[in-house]
Amino acid sequence: MVGKFIGFLTKPEPAIDPVCHMNVDTKNPPGGIHDHEGVTYYFCGPGCRVKFSKEPEPYLSGEKGGHM
Repeated sequence: MVGKFIGFLTKPEPAIDPVCHMNVDTKNPPGGIHDHEGVTYYFCGPGCRVKFSKEPEPYLSGEKGGHM
């Protein structure tokens, strides 16, 4: 019971959307999630998730991203 209460009080670390670099709530990501090579990525909106899922490598390498 105490563990559940403490878990309620702790705030999860936000994830960074790899497409637009916005902070995303990992408990409720508005754009959903996408798993790539064993890593879960979180998105601010569906558009960013779709862009990333079509070609993730340019976003992960820094070639693309930072704007929409």
